[in-house]
Amino acid sequence: MKFFTKIGLISFLFLSSCIKNNPDPSWIKIEKWVLNENLDVEEGELTENFSDVYITIDDKIIGIFELPVKLPILDEGSHKISLYPVIRNNGISATKKIYPFCEPHILTLNLVKNETQTIVPQTRYYDGTSFWIEDFENTVFNIDDDGNFSLAKLVKGNDPAILKYGNYYGHVPLTAADSIWHGETTPNMFLPKSAAEVYLEIDYITTNTVLTGLYAISDTGVKDNPNIQLNPQDETDLEWRKIYIDLKELVSSSISATSFSHYFLAMLDAGKTSSNIYLDNIKVVHF
Repeated sequence: MKFFTKIGLISFLFLSSCIKNNPDPSWIKIEKWVLNENLDVEEGELTENFSDVYITIDDKIIGIFELPVKLPILDEGSHKISLYPVIRNNGISATKKIYPFCEPHILTLNLVKNETQTIVPQTRYYDGTSFWIEDFENTVFNIDDDGNFSLAKLVKGNDPAILKYGNYYGHVPLTAADSIWHGETTPNMFLPKSAAEVYLEIDYITTNTVLTGLYAISDTGVKDNPNIQLNPQDETDLEWRKIYIDLKELVSSSISATSFSHYFLAMLDAGKTSSNIYLDNIKVVHF
């Protein structure tokens, strides 16, 4: 949060200075990010929610801005422009962060006073990025229903009205009779500690609250780490959303854990007779 506040202040002062002190700035317009395929990485379906950009010019910090954006620049001539994809960490707009697994877009631009240069920033996952993926394209899921607790079941769906990625998605229908779902990833994962970056990516539509969590598995037992909640969407405004869930602290603080698994827990929200949870492109990402 301290980092975000500092960058936000720099951005404000930078723009204010441009407007007040230079009536003829150069301009750059930055469009939304394009996520490209990296043929050396098994990354699954390419989906992203890089809502913002972190900008440096000649390695000097300019700030973080929501895209698309048009910015005045207090200079002209040839300059190095570096753009970094930014996520809303854990789905929270106030905690923006450069996504550590994707490359920056770096270019040299000739700035001209009173002219606008347009940039369509492009990125891809770094070489060496590791993925665990459940995209529901295979016959056997890598998420198991808890047979002792879960009443609802995770099933494969392909309704054209819902389908957006690939050929299938995961669907959990909740009803008054089947009101609880608990799903856990399998097999157990070996995740890096020592403050290494680890993220859970999820594409989802949900009309019900869904809790995500992490089981830290050790020789002495299993520690339950409830984590980020997916909030229900309005029935009249359903669309696929993407969230990036930061797991670094939970993983690195689990000193004795030898492996991990992720879980999803949903109980039919109060006042509802039915709800639907749709999941796709679930990825655990790390180096």
